[in-house]
Amino acid sequence: MADRVLALMARYHEESGLPFDDAHRAMVAGPLLDGSPLGAIWLIGPARAPLGYVTVTFGWSVPHGGLVGWLEEVFIRPSVRGRGIGTEVLHAVTVNLQRAQLQAMHVILPNDDAGLARFCTRTGFRSVPSPRMMTDPL
Repeated sequence: MADRVLALMARYHEESGLPFDDAHRAMVAGPLLDGSPLGAIWLIGPARAPLGYVTVTFGWSVPHGGLVGWLEEVFIRPSVRGRGIGTEVLHAVTVNLQRAQLQAMHVILPNDDAGLARFCTRTGFRSVPSPRMMTDPL
């Protein structure tokens, strides 16, 4: 399974212009595929020839009163896009995580990706007035 996930991740990262290499992908995916409670990666479709994958990481939120998820990556192979697969899968993921007491799911969108914003809106995400996100890379 790891080989299939890593291959799909490589396609997504290349398509999106992300600067990640195979070593980075193995480092971040390995713990999630090994059952880390900090996140999960789900393959979409048949295990032998998956159509894509979803990566969600978890954290604790005071404002939301508990466990929250961060939608890190969603990738659907270009040949099967536009058929509602991503919408259906993301809906199923959020419904099941809600049953596991997830209080909210967050996603950070690039400012210039209207298509991704429409996809997220279709799957239940809403824009929220929030402060600008900042990161201190430790």
